[in-house]
Amino acid sequence: MLYTAFSFLISTILNILTFVLLLRFFMQWLKAPFQNPLAQMTIALSDFIVKPARRWIPSYKKIDLSTLVLALLVQIILQFILLSLRGFPFAVAGGAIWLNVLLVAGLAIIRMSLDLFFYAILIEALLSWVNPNTPISGVLSALTRPILTPLRRWIPPVNGIDFSALVAMILLQMVNIAFISYAQQSLNAVF
Repeated sequence: MLYTAFSFLISTILNILTFVLLLRFFMQWLKAPFQNPLAQMTIALSDFIVKPARRWIPSYKKIDLSTLVLALLVQIILQFILLSLRGFPFAVAGGAIWLNVLLVAGLAIIRMSLDLFFYAILIEALLSWVNPNTPISGVLSALTRPILTPLRRWIPPVNGIDFSALVAMILLQMVNIAFISYAQQSLNAVF
């Protein structure tokens, strides 16, 4: 019971940190405005780890690799902690286990990225009905634009209602369930 509670606590803290790092990465990559409460909170929560990492991990073509690499490292640390708590014998497992840990962490990053876009689309759709001019609308628009713009070319509005957000959320969940979850379960079976 103590193992379950501690695993939950560690997983929650490190997954939130990963989510914040991914949000910061995608906001910078997609050129979202940083003069709003969501961006400022993201910066405040991640500066403690991103600023020192930028000295060691350079950007590549204006893509901030330090936040992406940090998100991957956090997931690797999480997998290592969870396996250690279960008493996994790392010394006996050999070098292949590290490749599996890296793959599980990479899949977690992809899954969380899909979740980030899913929630951005959902929140933007909900806010468009209630208050489309909220301070975070610029960030949500920047995050959802790469997914919704191609869909809007194929799915015209019906009686003024845009269904591209609904289609995008369904497609994101299908990819998440059909591919990412299946791959994670297959790799977790190794452990």
